[in-house]
Amino acid sequence: MLASRDHLLATHEEFRKLAQEHTQYEQRLHSLTHKRYLTDDEKLEEVRLKKLKLRLKDQMQAIERQYREHLSHGHVA
Repeated sequence: MLASRDHLLATHEEFRKLAQEHTQYEQRLHSLTHKRYLTDDEKLEEVRLKKLKLRLKDQMQAIERQYREHLSHGHVA
C-alpha cells in the first residue's frame, strides 16, 4: 500500500529512519555490484549489506502492517 508508506515516511520517525538506512545500503550495494571484481572484504560487505537491507525491510513491513491494522479498526493516524 503505497499511500500508507508515504504517510509513514511523512509522520513516523522510526519508519523514516529505517527507510533512509535502507536507501544508504542500497546505494552502497549498487556501487559494489558495478565493480568488475570485488575484494574479499567487499564480498563480505556485500553479504552483510544484503542481510541488513532485508532486516530493515522486514521491520518496515511490520510497521506498515501495524499501521494498516490500526486503520482497519477505524482509527485515524
